[in-house]
Amino acid sequence: MNHFKSHFWYNKRQRNGILFLIILIVVLQGIYFFIDSSFENKMNSDVSEIDLYQQQIDSLKKIQQGKKKENIYPFNPNYITDFKGYQLGMSLEEIDRLLKFRSSGKFINSAKEFQNITEVNDSLLSIIAPYFKFPEWVSQKSSKENITFSNKKITKPKNIIIDHDINKVTIDQLKKLKGIGDKLAKRIIAYRNLLNGFSFNDQIYEVYYLDKEVANRVLKHYWVIQKPLIKKTNINKATFKEMLHLPYLDYDLTKKIFNYKDINDDFSSLEDLKKIDSFPTNKFERIALYLTVD
Repeated sequence: MNHFKSHFWYNKRQRNGILFLIILIVVLQGIYFFIDSSFENKMNSDVSEIDLYQQQIDSLKKIQQGKKKENIYPFNPNYITDFKGYQLGMSLEEIDRLLKFRSSGKFINSAKEFQNITEVNDSLLSIIAPYFKFPEWVSQKSSKENITFSNKKITKPKNIIIDHDINKVTIDQLKKLKGIGDKLAKRIIAYRNLLNGFSFNDQIYEVYYLDKEVANRVLKHYWVIQKPLIKKTNINKATFKEMLHLPYLDYDLTKKIFNYKDINDDFSSLEDLKKIDSFPTNKFERIALYLTVD
């Protein structure tokens, strides 16, 4: 028993040492908690200062962007480069979508179409769209689209000879007409190919850069004698991409057609197209050339 007690028996010097050790431990713990708390408060203070600096930087950026707006000059959005797109605030993905679209040889003709292709948000579009500058022929084309198309047979004027079917006329034959050069003749043929052939005489007025006077001159010699056989696309089975490639259907109208299908299931007839909100009824006969519900 005495041997057991000896393990718990300390002299005065040892007790003082243990007491000193306990005091040292308590002091160190206090210092640790004090420093940790001070460090945390300092970190919180630093974070607050960083947030304040970031707000100041953001504010300066907004001011700088406001200054940049004054230096933006009208431009054609079809020719936006990587650098120009970055200056305008477009993301790399938005710029890539535009460049990919342009690489196919197509052109953007409106701010709405620009947004559909690039998918820029409304805020950015509202800032840069006022600076869009399209060629004059785009404005002329827009005016033509607002005119109601007449698919009634055009009365053949007296003393006018129809030399050839407009769907068979060649580039060389068109170049013989006054006001038509090589480029314009090729454009007429290219548009005819896009349509898979002219079905109405007045479709000639839709050709870009073709003045009405020159178009009238064409119709003095070339007429729709035999309508083309157009392979129709089933509107109830076609994919979005297939519909988008049809003449007279742009991205916005194709989207509205598919939204209508999602809500009302399949089309029972092509006349249902007219039930779509903002559907261009003046183009119905033209659009119907390429669609079927069978």
